[in-house]
Amino acid sequence: MKGPFDQDKPIYIQVRERIEDQILNHQLKEGDQAPSTNQLVQFYKINHVTVSNGVNPLVDEGILYKKRGIGMFVAEGAREKLIRKRKELFVEDYVVKLVHEAEKLGITENEIIQSIKNVKGRGAE
Repeated sequence: MKGPFDQDKPIYIQVRERIEDQILNHQLKEGDQAPSTNQLVQFYKINHVTVSNGVNPLVDEGILYKKRGIGMFVAEGAREKLIRKRKELFVEDYVVKLVHEAEKLGITENEIIQSIKNVKGRGAE
């Protein structure tokens, strides 16, 4: 778990994304117990309702499951579900916008690909 929240996004979404990130980064694996609502409330010093609004959709989507009286656990196949979901969101949030802007500016597909390669190459320095 990490510290302060970004002011540009609702906190409950950030709570959800942090749990998702822990699953994607293998910090939480299938069958592992996820932090409880109470632990998240105490760690982040935020309202119970805010935490529940972040966690409950993960339960609804089958990413986490609850064992009454014990806690929440990472469901089987959770990581794969999250990867699929995040890839779809990536295309919608980034690729679609990139393609539309490139079309407006007359940037070709090859120029886009070359730009991506250049940016990736800078990251390796």
